[in-house]
Amino acid sequence: MSCGDEHKEGRKEGEENKRLGASKVADDSVEEGRQSFGFNGTNSVPVLELDEKLLINPRLLYIGSKIGEGAHGKVYEGKYGEQIVAIKVLNGGNTPEEKATLESRFIREVNMMSRVRHENLVKFIGACKDPYMVIATELLPGMSLKKYLSSIRPRQLDLHIAIGYALDIARAMDFLHANGIIHRDLKPDNLLLTANQKNVKLVDFGLAREETVTEMMTAETGTYRWMAPELYSTVTLRRGEKKHYTNKVDVYSFGIVLWELLTNRMPFEGMSNLQAAYAAAFK
Repeated sequence: MSCGDEHKEGRKEGEENKRLGASKVADDSVEEGRQSFGFNGTNSVPVLELDEKLLINPRLLYIGSKIGEGAHGKVYEGKYGEQIVAIKVLNGGNTPEEKATLESRFIREVNMMSRVRHENLVKFIGACKDPYMVIATELLPGMSLKKYLSSIRPRQLDLHIAIGYALDIARAMDFLHANGIIHRDLKPDNLLLTANQKNVKLVDFGLAREETVTEMMTAETGTYRWMAPELYSTVTLRRGEKKHYTNKVDVYSFGIVLWELLTNRMPFEGMSNLQAAYAAAFK
């Protein structure tokens, strides 16, 4: 059964090892710690057009505990068949306009992740579009770079380790840029350590854009503290308005991350995100 197949109603909520799309929950919610995704048997979201070979069988996808949450969705530990995976469940939106925007972001993220393979990028496993927009990737057992740096603060990283991490990040970004992709959200939260803590991999393509295809960028942005100053003027634009910028915005973010690796200090310490943005842009 493909991810786009219809899901049947009437299955018991208490059934063991419930699978994605097989259960019926009144509030259409995804609950932490359950082995299923809730679904009320209807779907008002338009059918997404995705390459069938990128889709995985939702009945083989199991959800475990929540391991992360962002502005655009939640991430769970889970399994696809016998493979341990990270399961990103994207928000569906409340209005038709919001749903259309989120669906476009989902399709874009899946398409980009499926065509970039690199040792310093998290590996794409597959996606589901029904009953929820889901992206499955490899699960890295290590913590995020942000958590790791916080755990050893105020100590600094060994210089050789810091340089090694920086090279991993640079290789990932160089590969993306060579393929015409701007990540736009490079920060320690989106860098995950491998099990032996010797390497890092870049995750989360939710805000990434194809530079060669989209000459004008929208007013969606990453996290202020790591954002390039040329992005700040776009923050004040109405959603959907556009402004030119290039992959140099990732270079700025890389510089901030490199400074963190070498100092193990929070950039713009003591400032709010907005204060940090103002300080970088105007001081």
